[in-house]
Amino acid sequence: MAVEPVKLSDQEEKPLEDTVVKVFRCAKVVKGGRRFSFAALVVIGDRAGTVGIGYGKANEVPQAVEKSIKDAKKSLHKISLLGRTIPHSVNGKYRATKVVLVPASPGTGVIAGSSARAVLEYAGVQDVLTKVYGSTSAKNVVKATLNGLLKLRSKEMVESLRGVAINT
Repeated sequence: MAVEPVKLSDQEEKPLEDTVVKVFRCAKVVKGGRRFSFAALVVIGDRAGTVGIGYGKANEVPQAVEKSIKDAKKSLHKISLLGRTIPHSVNGKYRATKVVLVPASPGTGVIAGSSARAVLEYAGVQDVLTKVYGSTSAKNVVKATLNGLLKLRSKEMVESLRGVAINT
């Protein structure tokens, strides 16, 4: 069961905000010295359950950021939230990175590193505990966090999928 990307036309109520998670610099050695190019990793979201990540490369930083924002808008996802936190504990995995997301009581805040924090805050999660295992590369952590968020299911979703009522 794949989660479908959210269309931009659904976003009238809350504007999308974006943040640059990391800018990567690459050097190519040529006859006259080094020639630099840049890549940008960006997270966009409405802080109300919609989030997307984008990656863009260019010869200048502003163009790389612009490309990555355009890329992020193409991959928006709707996240299942439970008030200020997530409905249940979940593990997100991407390549050598594993991210554990645990719901927290109100007032805890987002306890996470900078890469995972960006994804969680722009998704609208305000109280959560996280732990990253394995590779801590920004690209992998962002993708693993998004993978974990996409695995979340609300109580109503689980009841409809299983066809039973869940008592808590």
